[in-house]
Amino acid sequence: MPRTARIKSDNAVFHIMIRSISEVGLFKSDKDKAVYLKLMKKYQNLYRFKVYAYCLMNNHAHFIIYTNGADISRIMHGTNLSYARYFNKSYGRHGHLFQDRFKSKMVASDRYLRVLSTYIHYNPKDLEGFEDRPEKYSFSSLPVFLNEKKDQTGLLDIEFINAFFRLDTMRSNISSPLTKEYMDYMHNFSESQLQREMEFNGECSEYVNSRKPLIRNFSESIAINYIIEKTGIFKWMLYANNNREALNSRAMLVLLLRSFCDFRCADICRILGNITQARVSSLTRTGLELVKNNLSYRNLIEEFLSTYSAISL
Repeated sequence: MPRTARIKSDNAVFHIMIRSISEVGLFKSDKDKAVYLKLMKKYQNLYRFKVYAYCLMNNHAHFIIYTNGADISRIMHGTNLSYARYFNKSYGRHGHLFQDRFKSKMVASDRYLRVLSTYIHYNPKDLEGFEDRPEKYSFSSLPVFLNEKKDQTGLLDIEFINAFFRLDTMRSNISSPLTKEYMDYMHNFSESQLQREMEFNGECSEYVNSRKPLIRNFSESIAINYIIEKTGIFKWMLYANNNREALNSRAMLVLLLRSFCDFRCADICRILGNITQARVSSLTRTGLELVKNNLSYRNLIEEFLSTYSAISL
């Protein structure tokens, strides 16, 4: 039976659920869960999407993700493929790990977003020791929202959820009970009601998000000319594989093409010529490291966005 085309939107908020095949646990240890979040952070650095909430259980996980103009399929495919490779190598196995494609559902209303947050944060109640205190579960975003711990992943957009539920992030007594307003809201729903609300019975219409998504349709010529202008190299050097002088410039070009021009690795191979997809991935990693560790390269990206996004308006 052919797969149904996934509904997408540049400005959508998605409820994402991933699950392992029935005979394999998705996460065998806390380390595995930490690795998955680290890999998602890697793709967040590339595509700049927002994670509003998450919870990782042993055989499945839930996320609320704002795509910020990126393709949700690329985000999840990249994260899941990288994790499957890690998992199979770590446990000496082969074959599929995830149960079919990830499931996605567009958030269709404020009410759904509220209930969705409740549902995700209620997941740990089925674990021994967390039945009445889900805020103590380490691999859920709930304790971060409630100021029980810091966001060690760097993934979360805390302000969005805190503002949405009007949580008090300035509590000095972290051992105090959960915010009453949030807990009252959670207790308004029975487990059966939450389950019905969260069923993936097809994808909903788009949630109207007030945030303006990043533009992702810049042409290859805009990116190439920008890199030439800002780094001072000759154009031919961008197409030379073994020119070490142009390595950083090539890496930044590849990063722009993938992150903000919506090109796939195969497309970049065509643009640059005589380059493999593995090399494109390597240059992407180099570009991300440059942006992370060097202010001038970080400014180069921000200037590109501010300049050409303004032109595109």
